[in-house]
Amino acid sequence: MVVGLGPGNRENFTPEVLAAIKSAQVVVGYHTYLDLIPDLLQDKEKVATPMRGEVERARQAVELAAAGKTVAVVSSGDPGIYGMAGIIIEVAQGRVPVRVIPGITAASAAAASLGAPLMNDFAVISLSDLLTPWETMLKRIEAAAVGDFVMVLYNPRSYGRPDHIKTAREIMLRYKSPETPVGIVRQARRGPEEKIITTLGDMLSHEIDMLTTVIVGNAQTRVEGDFMVTPRGYRL
Repeated sequence: MVVGLGPGNRENFTPEVLAAIKSAQVVVGYHTYLDLIPDLLQDKEKVATPMRGEVERARQAVELAAAGKTVAVVSSGDPGIYGMAGIIIEVAQGRVPVRVIPGITAASAAAASLGAPLMNDFAVISLSDLLTPWETMLKRIEAAAVGDFVMVLYNPRSYGRPDHIKTAREIMLRYKSPETPVGIVRQARRGPEEKIITTLGDMLSHEIDMLTTVIVGNAQTRVEGDFMVTPRGYRL
């Protein structure tokens, strides 16, 4: 089983996720994710691997499952969105059955805190270039901006790549107004949550890091009180 823990707070675990973890004999995951569920890991075998240990994590999980153990591989958010589901399926190659159990992804968690910015078409782009070439990422950012998609940016800034978010903003400003609403949510649903609604022109004056999800509106997105709203198109 590949399980999505959602943002990390227990209130956002689905009943299916809880049942899957409880039924597992072995729980495999990045140690930060395992630290979110210590009470669920009592009397279970645990396999913790460091960041960037995804391939080894997947191989260990598949070998344990092939040996007859019930294994749950945990991811934050949804395991099929920048998570472990794909690599588990690739490594398993049909040797063991794989079941993917969804979780709430950062885009949904951040959007709920902001109001309703994703009511129309949107694109999700990670600004981490560890696995995706930067040149490819630039093309995707431009294509989404040209298409006037609402854009959700994951992994927007780290110590190793402090300027990717600046470059992404420069590209978006070629096609979007500087007044385009932007929502910045840090630690969405993983408390203490911080959020701010600003503009594309002013967004870089606010704190943005790896724990932040950035949502950039489209030409119709507007601010309604404390909310960021992208109209669906209904006539009111």
